[in-house]
Amino acid sequence: MNMHTGEFKSFDNKPLFYRKWENKDKWNKKVLVFLHRGHEHSLRLNEIANDKRFCEYKIFSYDNRGHGYSKTDATYEFMNLVRDLNSFISFICREENIKHKDIFIVANSVSALVTATWLHDYAPKIAGCSLVAPAFKIKLYAPFAKTLLNIAVKFKPDLNVKSYVKPRFLTHDIIEQKKYKKDKLINKNIPAKQLLTLIDTSKRIVKDASLISTPILILSANNDYIVDNSIQGDFFSKLSSKIKKFVKLEDFYHGVLYEENKDLALKEITSFINICFKNKEEMSFSKKIKITEDEKSKISFGSLSMYKKLSYFLQKQSINKLGFLSDGIKIGKKYGFDSGVTLDYIYENQASGKFKIGKMIDKNYLNSVGWKGIRQRKVHMIEAITQKIKILRKENKRVKILDIAGGPARYLIELAKQYPDIEVLVQDYQIQNINKGKQLSKEYELSNIRYKQADAFDSENYKKESYSPNIVIVSGVFELFSQNELVCKAINNINSVIQDNGYIIYTGQPWHPQLEQIANVLGNHQKDKWIMRRRSQYELDYLFDSYGFEKEDMKIDNWGIFTVSSAKIDKSRDCGFYY
Repeated sequence: MNMHTGEFKSFDNKPLFYRKWENKDKWNKKVLVFLHRGHEHSLRLNEIANDKRFCEYKIFSYDNRGHGYSKTDATYEFMNLVRDLNSFISFICREENIKHKDIFIVANSVSALVTATWLHDYAPKIAGCSLVAPAFKIKLYAPFAKTLLNIAVKFKPDLNVKSYVKPRFLTHDIIEQKKYKKDKLINKNIPAKQLLTLIDTSKRIVKDASLISTPILILSANNDYIVDNSIQGDFFSKLSSKIKKFVKLEDFYHGVLYEENKDLALKEITSFINICFKNKEEMSFSKKIKITEDEKSKISFGSLSMYKKLSYFLQKQSINKLGFLSDGIKIGKKYGFDSGVTLDYIYENQASGKFKIGKMIDKNYLNSVGWKGIRQRKVHMIEAITQKIKILRKENKRVKILDIAGGPARYLIELAKQYPDIEVLVQDYQIQNINKGKQLSKEYELSNIRYKQADAFDSENYKKESYSPNIVIVSGVFELFSQNELVCKAINNINSVIQDNGYIIYTGQPWHPQLEQIANVLGNHQKDKWIMRRRSQYELDYLFDSYGFEKEDMKIDNWGIFTVSSAKIDKSRDCGFYY
């Protein structure tokens, strides 16, 4: 195999070093991506990449931030590693002119967790993956290690933790132990904050593994001193993948790919790769929906422990009795915590209320993880819209934006002010949102943005408006409705008015840590319990794809709650509409 090296630009435009192994004469148009374990680098995988069993594939690998030849500093946020993987896969697809379905990933240790998180959050349609000794739970031998690290990073955010791992705990192979000791590119440090966010993300992914349907092989080292291999079984048992396999490797240490008997692992990987590239079946769409429908039913009608009943009762009483002190809670009680005016207040992020205690309550309210995710969603939305505006202007096209349920759309007002040559139409069902938006546009003296009261799901509203946008925004609205029939009506309406090769930017909520609490404590705009059904990214992307929208890019917050995806419409494509 011939090896080439280079750099690719990641999501934040930072360069990362990568390697490519290939034998052009034998290439079967499929790609393997090998991801190194924590502390290591891509050259450590050179021997495996040159294994004759893989000679028909092009093989890619890259050095994580702060590792090997990647000059970009190590990240303090685990989700940045996931974003790097997404950027790398996109780079490979562009370079080799292939689709996700032509890619299989072999990921070791922490990189296996990165891959599992990417599968859950981004819903890529890759052929499959092998997770080798995945680090779903790292063994922290020191008592109260996580608690102490949480305290430490508050005083020293850039704190690094040195790896305790000795080569003799990674592999039985004496030669490999010596190689590891002599390798000057191995980075023994890991940022403490990255470790903490890794632990939190892992809990989320293992708990919600049922939303992953990608074919997965798990190779579990029986004598693993680095990670808790029992959690690997928990993850595996929840997977919805039609093709999945769990292999326990007896007498193996954590460094599976460097063990004396690594040939056993490579045989399993090779066999699974062949199965995955031949596979044409996907998990049925209805089964993907049922997972979150069952979750919603449990929240709606299931029992609660006495502790939770008491906790939610006290929270609700606090809102009813003391909520008037907080301006944010007062707005939520009046208009619904899911309303546009509530979101407008969340976006402003200025704590206010009666007296000091009211301001303190409001600040705590604004800092809940759900609202922090909402504010990050706005940042990602602006980034996505701005990118599409620049593309259309470069093509000398007049930018025409439609938000089908935008509320006051404060961020669109900001964009309308920044780009006076664009045209914006904001629709919303609630009159108070329309009035608020009109008031804001008047304050900014904008003539290129207008508001219209309309139901996003009523096709007549689209027929009456002779407006053909090339950017359509669907933000925060589908999350309020559990039935896909309504969602499909809206997408079909959008399809009927959007210009060919136009863009749609849509938000999703594939996960939320407070669904049960929200349902039992907060009310919606219909003065009812605010009960939400999550849509996995698989489900959401499928619905848009059914109407001709091909997903191009996606952004997600550090908590894994809200996504912002962009897709392009191809009206010539033969689409199988979903109902």
